[in-house]
Amino acid sequence: MIELVGFDGDDTLWHSEGYYQHAGAEFERIVSAYIDVADASVRARLHAVERRNLVLFGYGAKGMTLSMIEAAIEVTAGRIASRDIHRIVELGRAILDHPVELLDGIRAAVEDVASRHCIVLVTKGDLFHQERKVEQSGLADLFHRIEIVSEKDERSYARVLAECAVAAPAFAMVGNSLRSDIEPVIGLGGYGIHMPYHVTWEHELQHGVESGHPRVATVDGPAGIAAALAAFDRRG
Repeated sequence: MIELVGFDGDDTLWHSEGYYQHAGAEFERIVSAYIDVADASVRARLHAVERRNLVLFGYGAKGMTLSMIEAAIEVTAGRIASRDIHRIVELGRAILDHPVELLDGIRAAVEDVASRHCIVLVTKGDLFHQERKVEQSGLADLFHRIEIVSEKDERSYARVLAECAVAAPAFAMVGNSLRSDIEPVIGLGGYGIHMPYHVTWEHELQHGVESGHPRVATVDGPAGIAAALAAFDRRG
């Protein structure tokens, strides 16, 4: 039986990736004044810089901004002007300052699950930014525990489960990313409810979750979460 349910934050409770996608498009527009964006495959090179820097900068707008600056200097061979570097900094600031907009129906879905299960929020990214999102979401009081982690891997989930005194087979995680929200939990022996978002960061598309996994349910939106949990309980 499911005792504890975890929820992801970005693109599960509130919108997020769209702001990063917009910043990436604006970044291309800025560097296009110096190079032929299509020929240089700027966005691919930006992703490569981001992946290289994840172990140092972590996830979130601050790390993305530093990576955009580094990539801009790299792809323009140092020709980018200081005013355009400042424009890139402002792109990162805009991400940090964007309003927190909940997904349609998610509040009711979380309240419904909270009426039957103990729930935790497990999200990753910059600590200050995620704390602000949680506060502005208006959902914080619904959660028994809030965890902001640097990486969502089996070690992080195992620590949360141990501190909550819950075995992995009694835990289900709800999230939009198979890589971060589902795969590590399945690896520990728990359950996953995948709620795809309409756009996904390229890094999160890489995963090892097999199609049709018996401990993974896919829902079209928040309204399907409670039914998926109920099905896991019946199966258990």
